[in-house]
Amino acid sequence: MNQVIDNLGRRSFMLKVVAATSASALAANTHAQVKLAENDPQAVALGYKADASKVDKAKQPKFAAGQLCNNCSLYQGAAGSAAGGCAIFGAKQVAAKGWCNVWAKKA
Repeated sequence: MNQVIDNLGRRSFMLKVVAATSASALAANTHAQVKLAENDPQAVALGYKADASKVDKAKQPKFAAGQLCNNCSLYQGAAGSAAGGCAIFGAKQVAAKGWCNVWAKKA
């Protein structure tokens, strides 16, 4: 009888672990889908533009043609993707053709 109760307890525990892990993975995936808005306070502070061709060179003297998020060392998106993660902006995705003041040449 005790063995049956122990087995039910283990099964219940394992089901809860699986459910919690699945929920965590789903939540992380949902957060990764949020795109960074240009009016986000951190984006404004770093001069982020989703389209690098719209960077005001007078306001952003560090900008040079050809600098894009997808060729920045901080960009975490897959090659060819329209958007991806960025080490600076946490769980928010940046546009592959975007730019910000923290751009650093990919080695």
